[in-house]
Amino acid sequence: MTTMQYRNYEASVEYDPEADLFHGEILDLRDVITFQGRSVDVLKQALADSVEDYLAFCAERGEEPAKAYSGQFVVRVEPGLHRALVSSARRAGISLNKWVARTLEQAAD
Repeated sequence: MTTMQYRNYEASVEYDPEADLFHGEILDLRDVITFQGRSVDVLKQALADSVEDYLAFCAERGEEPAKAYSGQFVVRVEPGLHRALVSSARRAGISLNKWVARTLEQAAD
């Protein structure tokens, strides 16, 4: 899957050879935001225009735009692993939350 980003919104992009057209959709939102274009430059502008139109629409309605991720998620682990993670965070001199976030950042690179 090919992706593009604009203002912290990520979109998947596909090429339709029959239509000779790129088309995309913003990922991980309950709202549907799509865009299309025949060249990469046109596609980039279409993505930007679609996101800006969505943000303006939300503003007109007095609604907060949907965000792809809240920055929070729950992870369930065995008690022994939980204890080991807390111990590692203490040795690092930081909270468990910061230790997990730092470890995940390193793993995601």
